[in-house]
Amino acid sequence: MEKKTQLHLIGNAHLDPVWLWQWQEGYAEIKATFRSALDRIKEFPDFIFTCACAAYYQWIEENTPEMFAEIQQRVAEGRWVIVGGWWIQPDCNLPSGESFARQGLYSQRYFLKKFGVMANVGYNVDSFGHHGMLPQILKKSGLDYYVFQRPNIKEKDLENSLFWWESEDGTRVMTFRLPTGYTDQGPARMEERILKHMALAENEGNPVMSFYGVGNHGGGPTIAALHKLGELQEKYGEDSLVFSSPNAFFTDVEQQNLDIPTLKEDLQLHAIGCYSAHSETKAYNRKAEHRLLTAEKFSALTHHLLALPYPQEKLQHAWQLVMFNQFHDIMGGCSIKEAYEDSRESYGEALNISAVALNAALQKISWSIDTMLPEVKSLSKENDWMLWEQADLGIPLVVFNPLSWEVNAPIYLTTELTSITDETQQPIVSQTIRASRTNGRNDKWGSMFIGRIPAMGYRVYWISKKKTQEKALPTAALAVSSTLLENDFIRVEFDPHNGSIVKLWDKRLERDIFNGKGAVAQIIDEYDSDTWSHELRAFPNLIGQFTDAKFRILEQGPLRTGIRITSRYNQSVLQQDFFLYHDRADLEVKVQLDWREKHKMLKLAFPINTEQPEATYEIPYGYMVRPGDGEEKPGQQWVDISEANVDGDKPKYGFALLNDSKYAYDVNGHILRMTVARGAIFADHFGYHHGSRDDLCEYMDQGIQEFKYTMVPHEGTWQEAQIVKKAYELNVPPITIIETYHQGALPQKMEGIHIANDGIIATVFKKAEDGNGYVLRCYESSGFKTNTTIEIPFLNRRWTATFGKCEIVTFLITDDVTQPVRELNLLEM
Repeated sequence: MEKKTQLHLIGNAHLDPVWLWQWQEGYAEIKATFRSALDRIKEFPDFIFTCACAAYYQWIEENTPEMFAEIQQRVAEGRWVIVGGWWIQPDCNLPSGESFARQGLYSQRYFLKKFGVMANVGYNVDSFGHHGMLPQILKKSGLDYYVFQRPNIKEKDLENSLFWWESEDGTRVMTFRLPTGYTDQGPARMEERILKHMALAENEGNPVMSFYGVGNHGGGPTIAALHKLGELQEKYGEDSLVFSSPNAFFTDVEQQNLDIPTLKEDLQLHAIGCYSAHSETKAYNRKAEHRLLTAEKFSALTHHLLALPYPQEKLQHAWQLVMFNQFHDIMGGCSIKEAYEDSRESYGEALNISAVALNAALQKISWSIDTMLPEVKSLSKENDWMLWEQADLGIPLVVFNPLSWEVNAPIYLTTELTSITDETQQPIVSQTIRASRTNGRNDKWGSMFIGRIPAMGYRVYWISKKKTQEKALPTAALAVSSTLLENDFIRVEFDPHNGSIVKLWDKRLERDIFNGKGAVAQIIDEYDSDTWSHELRAFPNLIGQFTDAKFRILEQGPLRTGIRITSRYNQSVLQQDFFLYHDRADLEVKVQLDWREKHKMLKLAFPINTEQPEATYEIPYGYMVRPGDGEEKPGQQWVDISEANVDGDKPKYGFALLNDSKYAYDVNGHILRMTVARGAIFADHFGYHHGSRDDLCEYMDQGIQEFKYTMVPHEGTWQEAQIVKKAYELNVPPITIIETYHQGALPQKMEGIHIANDGIIATVFKKAEDGNGYVLRCYESSGFKTNTTIEIPFLNRRWTATFGKCEIVTFLITDDVTQPVRELNLLEM
């Protein structure tokens, strides 16, 4: 007899640790739900419980150790199945690639240590969309399979609920979309649900998972539900309905060797408002991710060079705080207002931990640099402080670069200087800028200069408030007026009424960059949208824009010029400081927004003058080309619009938009828009349908927020323009330490890493989790298979590595230099 197609009955409890409640309530509910699941295991011999999220297990271990021991026993028996392999179920679009790597690294190692097993099924059944590089990240985290629910069948048409999901590098994982959610609707409707799932299994010709259990606020499978499922087993046969787990389901599918389709794209769209809701959380997340990576790099470097203890446990704790805040209902901006007070506190803790670790490392390095110039050494012999004062040799300034390539970047100081020289005593051009203070009669000025800082290294400069110097000024022309900025590369003209850009002219190619007004601050009506923007795919309802612009020239120096444009809409104020440097076509913008709108959205619009425009978005550890259909889509640090095909000898042209804290964009043909702020109600779930809104509602994004963005017009492709690196440079600027004169073992200039290929980005340098050596993680960012040499001079290591297209590669560099550098997975195994 032919075997019947099975339904795998998956007993689970979807647990939102934060949503319409704070984490303290979620903590309590997780304990109650786990207790209930353990009781059901005792009462029903066939029942199997499935649960993800290492954070929940850690809470139980710390607060209820006796229950934790009971769970360990049930896991060993196979009655309690651990899935997911991540700290929580995060938003699967907005965290960085490295955040997803850490979700697996810390969680899988925790599960292995505490339970002797690791998850092999990725499990994000409630996340609001899933970026296209996840298959590689999952696979390299020990997760061969994936379960999700959103986008649902109304939001994305799939050929089959079971399919191979493939990322750009070619990695694929077997993936299943839940047909009707992760909770049941009570015993009375259970048979109806089961029949739908059985029909789906027959139609597709493959087994289907049928989830049951009370969820969101926890609860799990009930006694009544389990009795009802027992009755349905008797009615339809135990071969058709089997108490099971996702692990058993995928094992069953693999054994049947089914022919299933392959999908190579994002899994979108659901809850498009969550890409931009609650700007503060998004900004904290970006800042914390980068600061942690920077702290790890210099802590590891200092540990090796100067034996400073590496703060591994503290940094791991900080990562756990960040990962928890990446829970989809927190980072998605759809939790209650009180939850964001908690989020602010824990992000602050993570930022402080990483700041303390970073400061300790940088201070240790700077204190160990030999800052005794020959002139200093000669004066020190005299021991005459009058001579020191008269000589005015300057103060050592150590500038650190966390990135894996040499940067040519602005360096900002809070003091007005008259002289800057490098370690060879060559003069450096500086410019006076306005400082943030107003101290006394005229103490309100700072300085900036352009520094060239080695990759993952540092360089010493010498600064003085009194010493004068002869310095060659830049030959590039800089011009500024109240409505114009110009250098040798571009000319920018502003609308005197609304402050938008009326002309952005590329002087190199003699072409308009915009096809219409650019950087237009558009107001979008979204009264008919809730916090999530359920059932929407775009925000087309343009109702106005900022206007009544006021102009002020901020700077007019040899290195850059700047204009402040302040415009208004109702009670909201948009202040944008536009800066143009002497040596680049990039137009940098520093924004302060005082947002007072409700049920409205602010977008900045850029109409790019391109033929056959192609939109490329940065996604975690990769990129995705998407159609310019006007739909709201998630992106990371940059989005680029370039010409897809150009006939003849005409060069390709493009425009990239970089930012330091935004994640939502739409592209409609050649028009790129970035979402800046929303005046949505906190946790407003279909409020416009239910009539539950009133004048006591609380609105998000009200008040002042600050961020930066940069416009980068470029010839050629985004890869040739090195847009990935430019975006990192905006997000990870150099760091300065002012030092004194002292002897030391370190030189005044040091390069920490050298990678021969521009497309390879090193994001991670840290101590290995097992303590033996160091871990370096790189990814191929441009979409080309390549070989490259990598050198870490202070470790005396140099090797050749091969990267596939968009491949993430993790290297173990042991303390034993006779051992070769070898590749690991994301779990460092």
